[in-house]
Amino acid sequence: MNNATPYEIERKFLIRMPDLAWLASASERSHILQTYLLPAQKGASERVRSRETNGRIVYTHTQKSRISDMRRIEIEREIGREEYESLLLRADPERSVIEKDRYCLREGEYLYEIDVYPFWSRQAVLEIELTDESQSFPWPEQIICLREVTDDHRYTNSALARSIPDEEAQKEE
Repeated sequence: MNNATPYEIERKFLIRMPDLAWLASASERSHILQTYLLPAQKGASERVRSRETNGRIVYTHTQKSRISDMRRIEIEREIGREEYESLLLRADPERSVIEKDRYCLREGEYLYEIDVYPFWSRQAVLEIELTDESQSFPWPEQIICLREVTDDHRYTNSALARSIPDEEAQKEE
């Protein structure tokens, strides 16, 4: 494998909405606005993101190409506000801007990213980036997993920008 290839290996889980007071005290929160762009090349997704953390805003431009459900090539770079605003002119008109609060929960060597969306009241998404597709990791005991959605494309941010799945995962409660 070419070590210069910027792989992203990630697992994704639909979780019960955690106690936000606990989550805020145990993690760092960022407010994110994510806009998908009309892709410059076929088979890739492209987005810009505004991420505000503790009053500081960082803008990024990201391109992703899917290799498997868990592995993608990801090229991300920080950009200035002017470039961010210019890239917004290429926003995909068929997708909504994704707005979310991201809580970064660190437990030991693992970083769990919990995305809380304004369109769901009972569920959220937890993501964890791994170094290998078969890597195991401990589950945070305060988080209740509803199911893994790594291979369910409806729960990618790109798909959520088009259509939001119902809260069917909560119906059994």
